[in-house]
Amino acid sequence: MVKKIRSFFKGTYLGLMLIFLYAPIAVLMIFSFNETKTMGRWSSFSLKWYEALLSDSQMMSALSVTLTVAVISAVVATIIGTMAAIGMHSMRKRTRNLIDGVAQLPMVNPDLVTGISFMMLFALLGISDGYVRLLIAHITFNIPYVITSVMPKLRQSSNMLYEAAMDLGCSPWKALMKVVIPDIMPGIVSGFLLAFTLSLDDFVVSWFAGNGVDNLSMYIYGMARRGINPKINALSTIMFVAVITLLLIINIKSIREERMQSIQNKKTAQKRLAK
Repeated sequence: MVKKIRSFFKGTYLGLMLIFLYAPIAVLMIFSFNETKTMGRWSSFSLKWYEALLSDSQMMSALSVTLTVAVISAVVATIIGTMAAIGMHSMRKRTRNLIDGVAQLPMVNPDLVTGISFMMLFALLGISDGYVRLLIAHITFNIPYVITSVMPKLRQSSNMLYEAAMDLGCSPWKALMKVVIPDIMPGIVSGFLLAFTLSLDDFVVSWFAGNGVDNLSMYIYGMARRGINPKINALSTIMFVAVITLLLIINIKSIREERMQSIQNKKTAQKRLAK
């Protein structure tokens, strides 16, 4: 009886938490198809706000800046962060812990301080191009998150795989690319997705680093001060559906790979028992 009560409350808590998190998004998505601007009354189904979104050149320009910066910064940060994590993993424990602590400082540092620091740095270096400034800033603050995502996979991985590849004639680079990277790929993918999401979501750092170039968060902030436009609802719905679809594809692929690996391990074990 006690177990049933505990199970009931656990399920209720989880359900309430999910409702609290996703109910506002559901309301936003529903009213993106509303004919009128009001968010308090449903009038009729319409796609007018999606049409208005596609015809808004300023919003499309901000979306283009956001997506290109997010993709490029996520790719570059993933490469740098993965290589940094591999290098840190091969260090002595005390040195690794010291560098790991330093690498995590940008994650706990207030975005306001980070944004002002970038603004002063770019002014000192004479970098005036807003797009380049955005790109450098996003790459920099994404790297620690990639390191944090990759390091646990490196700890789970065995150094014997790399050494075995070297014993079998692989060069260090080939052993890294053929053995180590595939083994920690789930952490790399998680780091890339986290970096991509953080870049899409960033406002404070972009505000100080942009220098006249607006990404989507800055554009929406400027628009929201004049009142919420339903075009924002339409854009948010498209982005939410796109992200959810991407996550589902990646998770389904990961589950299939785990099942295939499990089946392969069972077959290998059965062959060994048969011998």
